[in-house]
Amino acid sequence: MKEIEVIKQTIRVKPFSVTELAEFYGCSVKTIKTWLAPIEKDVGRRMGHYYTPKQIRIIFAEWGVPADAIAH
Repeated sequence: MKEIEVIKQTIRVKPFSVTELAEFYGCSVKTIKTWLAPIEKDVGRRMGHYYTPKQIRIIFAEWGVPADAIAH
């Protein structure tokens, strides 16, 4: 049986735009909007150009944290 080491990292969540999310997940803005549609009820609508840190936590919980977001 293989042992798996789990590394827990703290990620500082900040407001992100749809464009930034698309870059993090390696897809287009159109794709991100399509992915957001089913979870919009949980996430809520954006206020302005950015999703709030609370909304970003919900998105990360749903889709997983992209590796690029850890570096920011």
